[in-house]
Amino acid sequence: MSTIGSTLTRTKQVGVGARQLHIAMVAPPYFDVPPKAYGGIEVVVADLVDALVARGHEVTLIGAGKHATKAQRFITTYDVGPADQLGEPMPEMVHAAKVASILDTLNVDVIHDHTMAGPLMARGRLTPTVVTAHGPVRGDPGDYYRALGGTVQLVAISGAQRSSAPDLAWAATVHNAIRADTFPFRGTKDGYALFLGRFHPEKAPHLAIDAARAAGMAVILAGKCSEPIERAYFSREIEPRIGADVTIFGVADAVAKRDLLSRAGCLLFPICWDEPFGLVVIEAMACGTPVVALRRGAVPELIVHGKTGIIVDTPAEMPDAIPRALLLDPADCRRHVESGFTVDVMAAGYEAVYNRTLATVPEPWLVQGQAPAVN
Repeated sequence: MSTIGSTLTRTKQVGVGARQLHIAMVAPPYFDVPPKAYGGIEVVVADLVDALVARGHEVTLIGAGKHATKAQRFITTYDVGPADQLGEPMPEMVHAAKVASILDTLNVDVIHDHTMAGPLMARGRLTPTVVTAHGPVRGDPGDYYRALGGTVQLVAISGAQRSSAPDLAWAATVHNAIRADTFPFRGTKDGYALFLGRFHPEKAPHLAIDAARAAGMAVILAGKCSEPIERAYFSREIEPRIGADVTIFGVADAVAKRDLLSRAGCLLFPICWDEPFGLVVIEAMACGTPVVALRRGAVPELIVHGKTGIIVDTPAEMPDAIPRALLLDPADCRRHVESGFTVDVMAAGYEAVYNRTLATVPEPWLVQGQAPAVN
């Protein structure tokens, strides 16, 4: 369904120089938007929706479960998101098929898809589709995005992600962001280090235990441990390391996460893969908590070394980095997020992508092979 005409009509209504868009925002199918606990993509989507609405756009949000956003319309594909099937292909496939049917009934200007399977339905669509690549883009995922070709406008979430597959047809790079004012700032910290993330070999929380123990600091580990690979990793690497200086918190909901982050002396981010972003890093800094991280993926784009955290090259360097991080000014951490990772900056970035994309779409009568009516 072509919707360029609706864009032109609304442009006339809101006045010269203004361009109000109707955006169909497609979230993944597993969690509420925003999620109650785990679900980084859904957090970003929720904040983006609210920021776009605040900028005068109309947003129809398509997702799973419930939402607590400012979207003018919410359409769900699952009454309860199948969180227990996270990582399995079928929920994504069902979601994509339902979304395609929903989009056939909508008159929107642009579709913004945050899923993996959904972009497959973009081929042959007249309404342009913007896709944010939230995960890795090497190997099979890279081949997938290459096969999509010009059917979508592909957006990277970091320069590191984009440079890992420079041959992809990238339309832009837009950093993720958070609402810093929803994270409590605390200048005085408690005496523990924090790991917050999945219990997964790529996230390597066992390295957080080793580093904190070597630095003589207690450590709290909070995160998801439900998938088979996560449970196996926990049994193999975490259980043998548990001692009096290690607290296993479990999954932290939005309230608990903010409390843990604000009170921690530092966040440990010992990733063993090239993570495209790392939302928890800017969440920690928003709370005034410096980050000790391995130099992988987007880490150097997020942390100002020696000011908002300490970046090291090997796990062996992490213990010495911890006391250095504890000396950093929490206010500098907060200011860094408030100046560089705001939701308004993120929304403006995507708004520019939408407008550039629409500028390249032919008028509907050109696509349909007929001249416009003359009044």
